[in-house]
Amino acid sequence: MDIFGRFARGLSEPARSAFSVTPNDSVDVSYVTRGLYVGATGDIKVTMADGDTVTLNSIAAGIVHPLRVSRVWSTGTTATGIVGIY
Repeated sequence: MDIFGRFARGLSEPARSAFSVTPNDSVDVSYVTRGLYVGATGDIKVTMADGDTVTLNSIAAGIVHPLRVSRVWSTGTTATGIVGIY
């Protein structure tokens, strides 16, 4: 039973869902994320929720990065094991 399920969701609460991210240069992720988990350190090229595109170099593995992204690009991304949370 989820005793907090009836409360409004806020950006400071823990994520409720996740999906594997396959970097792609022409297709957005399934949902705009609240964060990205990275399994192996590397670079990630992303389009942020506001439309800006940026490459994050040497992004650390094993943690959730609080990034609201709409796309993870194949070109420019070397990190692996990427999971989107929302």
